[in-house]
Amino acid sequence: MDATSARVDAWLWAVRVYKTRSAATAACRAGHVRVNGDRVKAAQPVRPGDELRVRIAGFDRQLVVRRPISKRVGAAVVAESMEDRTPPPPPRESIAFVPMRDRGAGRPTKRERRDIDRLRGRDADDD
Repeated sequence: MDATSARVDAWLWAVRVYKTRSAATAACRAGHVRVNGDRVKAAQPVRPGDELRVRIAGFDRQLVVRRPISKRVGAAVVAESMEDRTPPPPPRESIAFVPMRDRGAGRPTKRERRDIDRLRGRDADDD
């Protein structure tokens, strides 16, 4: 591979998207990495101007390659090597609240069950 390109898994590791190169390789293998809209294998070369969409923890990150690198570098060089076009996450107020029971609390009582059904918009008459 020439100096104008780098492996996609090595680049993702070098710009600190993934902690390890093997994690970047596994993400490519699982189909979580797309280059210019296409799923890629770990050895796919990336060049300046390529757009990457990386799925991490249920969210997509949109990155643009400015400079292909294959070795871990300092944060200043990482900022020069990529452009992050990821939209900001939605505000916490707009995310629906999902009530959770404490672990080990056992089954809900009849009253708690009715409250849960009422919260979910189901009536007791729907049975």
